[in-house]
Amino acid sequence: MRISILGLGLMGRALARTLVKAGHSVTVWNRTEGKADGLGATSVATAAEAVEASPLVIVCVLDYAAVREVLCSVQLADRVLLNLTNGRPAEARELTEWVAARGGDYLDGGIMAVPQMIGTPGALILYSGSQPAFERYEEALGALARPRYLGADAGLAPLYDLAMLTGMYGQIAGFLEAAALIASEKGSVTEFTTELLVPWLNAMAAAQPRWAVDIEAGDYATDVSNLEVNRVGMVNLVRAFEDQGVKPDLLLPMQDVLDRRVAAGHGAQGLSSLIEELR
Repeated sequence: MRISILGLGLMGRALARTLVKAGHSVTVWNRTEGKADGLGATSVATAAEAVEASPLVIVCVLDYAAVREVLCSVQLADRVLLNLTNGRPAEARELTEWVAARGGDYLDGGIMAVPQMIGTPGALILYSGSQPAFERYEEALGALARPRYLGADAGLAPLYDLAMLTGMYGQIAGFLEAAALIASEKGSVTEFTTELLVPWLNAMAAAQPRWAVDIEAGDYATDVSNLEVNRVGMVNLVRAFEDQGVKPDLLLPMQDVLDRRVAAGHGAQGLSSLIEELR
Protein backbone atom coordinates (compact mmCIF):
# COMPACT_ATOMS: atom_id res chain seq x y z
CA MET A 1 0.00 0.00 0.00
CA ARG A 2 0.97 3.65 -0.40
CA ILE A 3 1.37 5.18 3.07
CA SER A 4 2.72 8.58 4.04
CA ILE A 5 4.22 9.52 7.40
CA LEU A 6 4.48 13.07 8.68
CA GLY A 7 6.99 13.43 11.50
CA LEU A 8 10.24 11.53 11.81
CA GLY A 9 11.09 11.62 15.46
CA LEU A 10 12.16 8.37 17.11
CA MET A 11 8.65 6.91 16.84
CA GLY A 12 7.98 8.22 13.33
CA ARG A 13 11.22 6.69 12.09
CA ALA A 14 10.33 3.37 13.69
CA LEU A 15 6.91 3.42 12.01
CA ALA A 16 8.40 4.24 8.61
CA ARG A 17 11.17 1.66 8.85
CA THR A 18 8.70 -1.09 9.83
CA LEU A 19 6.23 -0.30 7.04
CA VAL A 20 9.02 -0.27 4.45
CA LYS A 21 10.24 -3.62 5.75
CA ALA A 22 6.68 -4.97 5.39
CA GLY A 23 6.77 -4.09 1.69
CA HIS A 24 4.69 -0.91 1.61
CA SER A 25 5.50 2.15 -0.51
CA VAL A 26 6.27 4.78 2.14
CA THR A 27 6.56 8.52 1.60
CA VAL A 28 7.89 10.63 4.48
CA TRP A 29 8.13 14.28 5.43
CA ASN A 30 9.80 15.97 8.36
CA ARG A 31 10.15 19.62 9.29
CA THR A 32 13.96 19.30 9.34
CA GLU A 33 15.95 17.49 6.67
CA GLY A 34 18.09 14.39 7.05
CA LYS A 35 15.74 12.34 9.22
CA ALA A 36 14.74 10.07 6.31
CA ASP A 37 18.26 8.80 5.70
CA GLY A 38 18.51 5.02 5.84
CA LEU A 39 14.77 4.37 6.06
CA GLY A 40 14.25 3.17 2.49
CA ALA A 41 11.32 5.58 2.11
CA THR A 42 10.73 8.37 -0.38
CA SER A 43 11.39 11.76 1.21
CA VAL A 44 9.49 14.85 0.00
CA ALA A 45 9.97 18.54 0.71
CA THR A 46 6.48 19.47 1.94
CA ALA A 47 3.66 17.99 3.97
CA ALA A 48 1.31 18.64 1.05
CA GLU A 49 3.43 16.44 -1.21
CA ALA A 50 3.36 13.65 1.36
CA VAL A 51 -0.42 13.85 1.70
CA GLU A 52 -0.85 13.84 -2.07
CA ALA A 53 1.31 10.71 -2.40
CA SER A 54 -0.83 8.32 -0.35
CA PRO A 55 -4.45 7.61 0.60
CA LEU A 56 -3.35 6.77 4.18
CA VAL A 57 -1.50 9.55 5.98
CA ILE A 58 0.01 8.85 9.40
CA VAL A 59 0.99 11.84 11.50
CA CYS A 60 3.21 11.43 14.56
CA VAL A 61 4.36 14.75 15.98
CA LEU A 62 4.64 16.49 19.37
CA ASP A 63 1.01 17.36 20.05
CA TYR A 64 -2.37 18.02 18.43
CA ALA A 65 -1.56 21.69 17.92
CA ALA A 66 1.41 20.60 15.81
CA VAL A 67 -0.89 18.29 13.80
CA ARG A 68 -3.09 21.22 12.85
CA GLU A 69 -0.10 23.42 12.13
CA VAL A 70 1.40 20.84 9.78
CA LEU A 71 -1.89 20.26 7.95
CA CYS A 72 -3.42 23.75 8.08
CA SER A 73 -2.95 24.43 4.37
CA VAL A 74 -3.26 20.84 3.12
CA GLN A 75 -6.31 19.34 1.42
CA LEU A 76 -7.38 16.01 2.94
CA ALA A 77 -10.10 15.03 0.46
CA ASP A 78 -10.27 11.25 -0.02
CA ARG A 79 -7.55 10.75 2.56
CA VAL A 80 -7.56 8.81 5.82
CA LEU A 81 -5.66 10.71 8.49
CA LEU A 82 -4.32 8.43 11.21
CA ASN A 83 -3.09 10.53 14.12
CA LEU A 84 -0.63 8.66 16.32
CA THR A 85 0.19 11.72 18.40
CA ASN A 86 -0.36 11.63 22.16
CA GLY A 87 -3.27 13.82 23.26
CA ARG A 88 -6.59 14.13 25.08
CA PRO A 89 -10.00 12.66 24.16
CA ALA A 90 -11.49 16.13 23.64
CA GLU A 91 -8.70 16.99 21.20
CA ALA A 92 -9.35 13.83 19.17
CA ARG A 93 -13.06 14.62 18.90
CA GLU A 94 -12.31 18.19 17.79
CA LEU A 95 -9.77 16.94 15.25
CA THR A 96 -12.35 14.53 13.80
CA GLU A 97 -14.54 17.48 12.85
CA TRP A 98 -11.54 19.50 11.65
CA VAL A 99 -10.44 16.70 9.30
CA ALA A 100 -14.01 16.06 8.09
CA ALA A 101 -14.36 19.73 7.19
CA ARG A 102 -11.36 19.27 4.90
CA GLY A 103 -12.83 16.19 3.23
CA GLY A 104 -10.90 13.53 5.12
CA ASP A 105 -11.66 10.51 7.27
CA TYR A 106 -10.14 10.37 10.75
CA LEU A 107 -8.59 7.66 12.90
CA ASP A 108 -6.93 8.28 16.23
CA GLY A 109 -4.36 5.95 17.74
CA GLY A 110 -2.56 5.36 21.01
CA ILE A 111 0.83 3.66 20.73
CA MET A 112 1.42 1.40 23.72
CA ALA A 113 5.07 0.76 22.93
CA VAL A 114 8.45 2.44 22.76
CA PRO A 115 10.04 2.88 19.31
CA GLN A 116 12.21 -0.23 19.70
CA MET A 117 9.07 -2.37 20.15
CA ILE A 118 7.38 -1.34 16.89
CA GLY A 119 7.04 -4.36 14.62
CA THR A 120 7.52 -6.85 17.48
CA PRO A 121 4.89 -9.15 19.06
CA GLY A 122 4.80 -7.13 22.30
CA ALA A 123 3.65 -3.88 20.69
CA LEU A 124 0.04 -2.70 20.86
CA ILE A 125 -1.68 0.24 19.16
CA LEU A 126 -5.18 1.30 20.16
CA TYR A 127 -7.45 2.76 17.47
CA SER A 128 -10.73 4.66 17.44
CA GLY A 129 -12.67 6.72 14.94
CA SER A 130 -13.79 5.74 11.45
CA GLN A 131 -14.48 2.01 11.44
CA PRO A 132 -14.45 1.72 7.62
CA ALA A 133 -11.03 3.37 7.56
CA PHE A 134 -9.72 1.05 10.26
CA GLU A 135 -11.01 -2.05 8.48
CA ARG A 136 -9.51 -0.87 5.18
CA TYR A 137 -6.03 -0.54 6.64
CA GLU A 138 -6.10 -3.02 9.52
CA GLU A 139 -3.86 -5.55 7.78
CA ALA A 140 -1.23 -2.95 6.90
CA LEU A 141 -1.32 -1.48 10.41
CA GLY A 142 -0.81 -4.96 11.81
CA ALA A 143 2.81 -4.75 10.67
CA LEU A 144 3.40 -2.04 13.28
CA ALA A 145 1.78 -3.66 16.31
CA ARG A 146 -1.22 -5.68 17.38
CA PRO A 147 -4.18 -3.43 16.47
CA ARG A 148 -7.09 -3.02 18.89
CA TYR A 149 -10.13 -1.09 17.65
CA LEU A 150 -12.15 0.51 20.48
CA GLY A 151 -15.05 2.18 18.69
CA ALA A 152 -16.29 4.96 16.44
CA ASP A 153 -15.74 7.70 19.05
CA ALA A 154 -12.28 9.03 18.18
CA GLY A 155 -11.75 10.03 21.81
CA LEU A 156 -11.61 6.42 23.01
CA ALA A 157 -8.05 5.65 21.86
CA PRO A 158 -6.50 8.62 23.71
CA LEU A 159 -8.70 7.90 26.75
CA TYR A 160 -7.50 4.29 27.00
CA ASP A 161 -3.95 5.36 26.15
CA LEU A 162 -3.90 7.82 29.05
CA ALA A 163 -5.51 5.28 31.38
CA MET A 164 -2.81 2.73 30.59
CA LEU A 165 -0.10 5.36 31.06
CA THR A 166 -1.67 6.21 34.42
CA GLY A 167 -1.26 2.60 35.52
CA MET A 168 2.34 2.68 34.32
CA TYR A 169 3.18 5.91 36.14
CA GLY A 170 1.63 4.54 39.33
CA GLN A 171 3.84 1.49 39.08
CA ILE A 172 6.90 3.64 38.41
CA ALA A 173 6.09 5.84 41.42
CA GLY A 174 5.82 2.83 43.70
CA PHE A 175 9.07 1.37 42.41
CA LEU A 176 11.00 4.61 42.88
CA GLU A 177 9.76 5.06 46.45
CA ALA A 178 10.60 1.44 47.27
CA ALA A 179 14.06 1.73 45.70
CA ALA A 180 14.76 4.93 47.65
CA LEU A 181 13.84 3.18 50.91
CA ILE A 182 16.16 0.23 50.21
CA ALA A 183 18.96 2.57 49.12
CA SER A 184 18.61 4.53 52.37
CA GLU A 185 20.27 1.56 54.11
CA LYS A 186 22.66 1.02 51.20
CA GLY A 187 20.86 -2.19 50.25
CA SER A 188 21.09 -3.64 46.75
CA VAL A 189 18.27 -2.13 44.73
CA THR A 190 18.94 -4.64 41.95
CA GLU A 191 18.67 -7.67 44.23
CA PHE A 192 15.59 -6.27 45.97
CA THR A 193 13.89 -5.57 42.65
CA THR A 194 14.61 -8.81 40.84
CA GLU A 195 14.36 -11.27 43.74
CA LEU A 196 11.63 -9.73 45.88
CA LEU A 197 9.64 -6.82 44.45
CA VAL A 198 8.87 -7.98 40.90
CA PRO A 199 7.77 -11.53 41.86
CA TRP A 200 5.61 -10.12 44.66
CA LEU A 201 4.01 -7.47 42.45
CA ASN A 202 3.25 -10.09 39.80
CA ALA A 203 1.43 -12.14 42.42
CA MET A 204 -0.45 -9.11 43.74
CA ALA A 205 -1.53 -8.11 40.20
CA ALA A 206 -3.72 -11.21 40.10
CA ALA A 207 -6.16 -9.37 42.39
CA GLN A 208 -6.80 -6.50 40.00
CA PRO A 209 -9.27 -8.29 37.68
CA ARG A 210 -11.34 -9.12 40.76
CA TRP A 211 -11.17 -5.48 41.84
CA ALA A 212 -12.44 -4.46 38.40
CA VAL A 213 -15.51 -6.68 38.87
CA ASP A 214 -16.08 -5.23 42.35
CA ILE A 215 -15.82 -1.66 41.04
CA GLU A 216 -18.36 -2.26 38.29
CA ALA A 217 -20.69 -3.92 40.81
CA GLY A 218 -20.12 -1.27 43.50
CA ASP A 219 -19.31 -4.06 45.96
CA TYR A 220 -16.35 -3.12 48.16
CA ALA A 221 -16.60 -5.76 50.88
CA THR A 222 -13.24 -7.33 51.65
CA ASP A 223 -11.89 -10.44 53.33
CA VAL A 224 -8.35 -9.00 53.48
CA SER A 225 -6.99 -5.80 55.03
CA ASN A 226 -9.63 -3.06 55.00
CA LEU A 227 -9.18 0.69 54.58
CA GLU A 228 -8.71 1.37 58.29
CA VAL A 229 -5.90 -1.19 58.46
CA ASN A 230 -4.32 0.31 55.36
CA ARG A 231 -4.71 3.84 56.75
CA VAL A 232 -2.72 2.92 59.84
CA GLY A 233 -0.19 1.08 57.69
CA MET A 234 0.27 4.13 55.49
CA VAL A 235 0.94 6.31 58.55
CA ASN A 236 3.68 3.88 59.60
CA LEU A 237 5.03 3.77 56.07
CA VAL A 238 5.30 7.55 55.77
CA ARG A 239 6.92 7.83 59.21
CA ALA A 240 9.44 5.15 58.27
CA PHE A 241 10.37 7.10 55.16
CA GLU A 242 10.89 10.21 57.25
CA ASP A 243 12.98 8.24 59.76
CA GLN A 244 15.19 7.05 56.90
CA GLY A 245 15.56 10.53 55.44
CA VAL A 246 13.58 9.58 52.31
CA LYS A 247 10.84 11.81 50.89
CA PRO A 248 7.44 10.04 50.71
CA ASP A 249 6.17 12.57 48.16
CA LEU A 250 4.77 10.01 45.71
CA LEU A 251 2.85 8.22 48.47
CA LEU A 252 1.28 11.26 50.14
CA PRO A 253 -1.56 11.70 47.62
CA MET A 254 -2.71 8.13 48.23
CA GLN A 255 -2.51 8.68 51.98
CA ASP A 256 -4.77 11.69 51.56
CA VAL A 257 -7.34 9.66 49.63
CA LEU A 258 -7.23 6.90 52.26
CA ASP A 259 -7.77 9.41 55.06
CA ARG A 260 -10.76 10.98 53.28
CA ARG A 261 -12.41 7.64 52.60
CA VAL A 262 -12.03 6.41 56.18
CA ALA A 263 -13.19 9.76 57.58
CA ALA A 264 -16.34 9.38 55.48
CA GLY A 265 -17.17 6.18 57.37
CA HIS A 266 -15.94 3.53 54.91
CA GLY A 267 -13.05 2.07 56.91
CA ALA A 268 -14.44 -1.48 56.64
CA GLN A 269 -14.30 -1.48 52.85
CA GLY A 270 -11.50 -2.75 50.62
CA LEU A 271 -8.90 -0.69 48.78
CA SER A 272 -10.89 -0.86 45.55
CA SER A 273 -13.45 1.50 47.13
CA LEU A 274 -10.93 4.36 46.87
CA ILE A 275 -12.19 4.82 43.33
CA GLU A 276 -15.28 6.47 44.81
CA GLU A 277 -13.06 9.32 46.05
CA LEU A 278 -11.78 9.81 42.49
CA ARG A 279 -15.07 9.86 40.60
